[in-house]
Amino acid sequence: MKGSKRFFFMLVLMSIFSVTSVFAQSKSDADEKTAVEAQAGAGLGSSVKYLAAALAVGIGCLGGGMAVGKIGAAAMGAMSENAEISGKALPFVGLAEGICLWGFLVALFIILM
Repeated sequence: MKGSKRFFFMLVLMSIFSVTSVFAQSKSDADEKTAVEAQAGAGLGSSVKYLAAALAVGIGCLGGGMAVGKIGAAAMGAMSENAEISGKALPFVGLAEGICLWGFLVALFIILM
């Protein structure tokens, strides 16, 4: 239970720092932009877009890492008892890694659109 509280605290802390840095960056960018650039839509909207992309990749990779850790440990334990299971257990680790790829694809779509 202590580890999950620490993980939640670190997640909240990283979120606070990223949000404050986005608003600080948009404030300094707004000071330097001309009126034409401000009308083009660059500003807080683009900062939120990059924050959303970062959160998509970050949360996807955290979830994928936690899944690979649990599935990998279970697969290694099963393979230590029966070596023939390796062909059936390792694809599940690959499926868990796919979570990170989906987070990256979502972030890519957010940035491009």
